Amino acid sequence: MLIFPVAVLMTMVGRGGGNFYVVILAMASIPIHQAATTGQFILFAASVAAMLVFHRNKSLSWSLAILIGSLAALSALAGGFCSHLFSGFVLKLIFAAMLIVAGAVMLIPVSERTTTTDRRFGVVTIRSGEERYHVNLWIAAPVTILTGFGSGMVGVSGGSFLVPLMVLACAVPMRVAVGTASALIATTSLMGFTGHAIRGDFNPSWAIPLACVTIVGGLLGGTFSLKTKPKRLKSLFAYTNWLAAALMIFNALKTGGLL
Repeated sequence: MLIFPVAVLMTMVGRGGGNFYVVILAMASIPIHQAATTGQFILFAASVAAMLVFHRNKSLSWSLAILIGSLAALSALAGGFCSHLFSGFVLKLIFAAMLIVAGAVMLIPVSERTTTTDRRFGVVTIRSGEERYHVNLWIAAPVTILTGFGSGMVGVSGGSFLVPLMVLACAVPMRVAVGTASALIATTSLMGFTGHAIRGDFNPSWAIPLACVTIVGGLLGGTFSLKTKPKRLKSLFAYTNWLAAALMIFNALKTGGLL
């Protein structure tokens, strides 16, 4: 019941919702490593569903998705595999910190800008239909790698960072950024899930039924996103991110016997 509205709302703004999935699963007393694995799995299901909606409505840049997604996918795989280097308590605190940062990023004013040409070294031109975007690799590459590693390690999508990244560094319109983020989130979550699953943390008995729920939520969220301005929801999601961070810190302290 909780995961379904999260799937709808988060896919509307290109954020996936992996952070909330993990919080919900952790609060349901599922061990954090299994919660992260399940969160990545159901996040992948929701993102693929939303991606199909955005692709059908030509609000997805595959060239940009391949460029950024290849970096995010490899770093997410490494992040998922390295998650066992940290205890469940530390992993929860890292996760809470990422939520706080993600909330702050969502409050940064983002404006779309149009440029005709940019021949600087390290700037790549991406074409999507009649549109042309300039990707500053000096900014996009390191942020994407760090985002992919962190999201794979704690079981989140990284969409909170990828959408502003595409708008600020790549001059991509918000609607295209949200659509492209769905493809990126699908790739990142799949690789992160693979890294976790290798460690034996996948439990299909609850992951598969939840994936069916998020598929429906992803289809609805993608449809609603095409009819809504995602910027109007940014403040709400920033505050709910901080609420989720507070809940995760509380859960970590309680589980660790500090409360």
